[in-house]
Amino acid sequence: MGTMVFRFFEGDAPETVANFKRLVREGFYDGLPFYRVVSGHVIQAGDGGENDKPLVKGEFGAYPHVTGAVGLARDEDPDSGSTEIYICHAPRPHLDGRYAVFGLVVEGFDVLEAIGQVEVIEDWVGDEKNIAFHKPTEEVVIVRAFLEKRVLDPVETPSSSEETP
Repeated sequence: MGTMVFRFFEGDAPETVANFKRLVREGFYDGLPFYRVVSGHVIQAGDGGENDKPLVKGEFGAYPHVTGAVGLARDEDPDSGSTEIYICHAPRPHLDGRYAVFGLVVEGFDVLEAIGQVEVIEDWVGDEKNIAFHKPTEEVVIVRAFLEKRVLDPVETPSSSEETP
């Protein structure tokens, strides 16, 4: 489908960024699928289960959940994030202050949009069946994740209701 490029917010989420970069260097994400795709909400990747990777302390900074925000998924424990990442397919202000945004898509919004529009099998989970956990009918795989230094323009913190470019 293409390439997405992220900018990291090391000032807001230093441990989360360091954890993600370490996992990328280890090749952890290479070949893993975006196993959760909920159009208008998030696309999510990671190992989808138990692993032996360290947990990351919750770092809930000032950057809001705008389209393209990259966050660390977790369970009810705010310090339980590890390998699961999500990318907001639309602004999700109800997640602000509850999940760590550690980056932003700066290139590849067309790829984000394409993934967000793939055909899915709807799956509703939770006690009240109110959590969308839709799975793509065909795998969308991260072929290769890698780190690259770039000089980027400074980014201002938008409000969570604003769209990013």
